[in-house]
This record gives sequence, structure tokens and C-alpha cells, in this order.
Amino acid sequence: MPKAKSDAKAADSRLKRKGAGAGRKQSRKAAKDPNKPKRPPSAFFVFMSEFREQFKKEHPNNKSVAVVGKAGGEKWKSLSDAEKAPFVATAEKKKQEYEKTISAYNKQLEGKNSEEDESDKSKSEVNDDEEDEVD
Repeated sequence: MPKAKSDAKAADSRLKRKGAGAGRKQSRKAAKDPNKPKRPPSAFFVFMSEFREQFKKEHPNNKSVAVVGKAGGEKWKSLSDAEKAPFVATAEKKKQEYEKTISAYNKQLEGKNSEEDESDKSKSEVNDDEEDEVD
């Protein structure tokens, strides 16, 4: 009989691994809008875009992305606040542009949504409302 317990444990562990989320409903993500503006890069990413070009010129045989990333991270950490200032300023400028763009995008979405709400009501429902008012 002890063997039955070990078989049950093995089956139990297999179930846990295979179908851990099988019993639950999976939520679906909403489709992303391709027209939505992309978020602005942080100061570090502004720095990295410049650093990558410079690193590639100095090390043309390097094909590893990880090496470039590590070198960029170390360089960023070693920079003083004064040396980081131009990257921070550029990032801030891009952030302000993004905020203008996203607010225009959101206004455009609100306009589309209000039109859709009005057209969602079927004609029969509109006619039913008018008949109710007459009675």
C-alpha cells in the first residue's frame, strides 16, 4: 500500500507542473492600439543610445549585446550629476513632447468613444423611447 501513496504524490506533482492554471479562467489582454504614442526614454536610455554608437566604433568586433549593456551601466554609474545633466535635459524634453502627444491622442479617443456610444443604440430602441414619451 505505501506504493500507492508515492504514485499519488508523483501524479499530484505532475498535475501541479502541467496544469497549474488550467482550472482558472485566463484573462485576455486588450489589443494594443498601434497609433498610441510610445513612452519617452529615460535619461539612461538617452545616454545608452549615444554610448552604443561610441562603443561600436571603439570595439567593432564585439557582437555581444550584454557586454555593451554592462559597459554602459558601469559608465552611467561612474558619471557625476553634472555629466548626466545633458541626458536628463534631453529626457525631460522628450517627456514634455510625449505628454502633449498623449493628451492629443486621448482627446481623439474621447471623441471617437462619444460617437460610438450614440450609435450603439439601435433604431428600434430610439423609436421605443419616442413612443413612451407620447403615451
